[in-house]
Amino acid sequence: MTLHEQLLVVDGLVVSKWGPDIFQALRSGGLTAINATCAVWEDARQTLDNIAQWLGWFDHHADLITPARTTADITRAKAAGKTGVILGFQNASPIEDRLAYLALYKQLGVGIIQLTYNTQNLVGCGCYESRDSGLSDFGREVVAEMNHVGIAIDLSHVGPKTSDDTIEASRDPVVFSHVLPAELKAHPRNKETRQLRAVADRGGLVGVTMFPPFLPRGTASTVDDYAEILEWMVDRCGENHVAYGTDFTQGHGDAFFEWITRDKGDGRPLTTFGEIKNPAGIERIEQTPNLTAALERRRWPTARIEKVMGLNWVAYLARTWHE
Repeated sequence: MTLHEQLLVVDGLVVSKWGPDIFQALRSGGLTAINATCAVWEDARQTLDNIAQWLGWFDHHADLITPARTTADITRAKAAGKTGVILGFQNASPIEDRLAYLALYKQLGVGIIQLTYNTQNLVGCGCYESRDSGLSDFGREVVAEMNHVGIAIDLSHVGPKTSDDTIEASRDPVVFSHVLPAELKAHPRNKETRQLRAVADRGGLVGVTMFPPFLPRGTASTVDDYAEILEWMVDRCGENHVAYGTDFTQGHGDAFFEWITRDKGDGRPLTTFGEIKNPAGIERIEQTPNLTAALERRRWPTARIEKVMGLNWVAYLARTWHE
């Protein structure tokens, strides 16, 4: 048995084109659990439709995927040879203006919510907003309620001031589920080293993405380049606070990328991505074992690989889910 087959592997953000092909890819890649995006720009009704669809998938594809509402569910998924699915939002838009919806979503299996997606909402500002006014008063209530019900707070697409405000306001540690360092490439989606360290210093987690527009070498990147960035993060944030979070968009076409790069899905263009080509050697979910091999080539101790590839996510979620 290879090291990868032994690992508990958690991908902190996957937003692929959900269906049987992706569920099989997760199994082929040895993924124990994922944070699966089920809302980006959607309101409450649209999000409930998406969650209902997931409940159907859990029933019809029970041989491949299973809900992950607790960290014990993640461990059980590993033992059963399935992928545990943590439902996650990339925006607080499904909350609308109702704090009480947070407890409802928690009951439905939502374990992670990103506060904003690129632009401003009722909670705060996104990373592409021209003026970041910070966490709103309603946003502070949202943060407090997420802490109360046990939903992890994600700041990946959140603006810098709103992120700073949230890091300070949250009683529980927060997470960057899928980011890269601005020190290696200046980009509105990449985070300053001081913020990465602030999250880690408070017991939070930094998930490292490999989405090509944010990588220093872009589409010329390889799995070894990605492994090098993971090591860069470990050197600055510590091996207990760095994790895997790819932002895999497998199966999606041009219409999806048009939708995610416009404000609210159909408003003003926010950015352009160019070619979406993941690092050579890990272009597809099925190739996830190649990352473990790349970390072994860097002579990482097995214990560090175990942490970064999954155990750090489990420890972080246990804390924020109040287990």
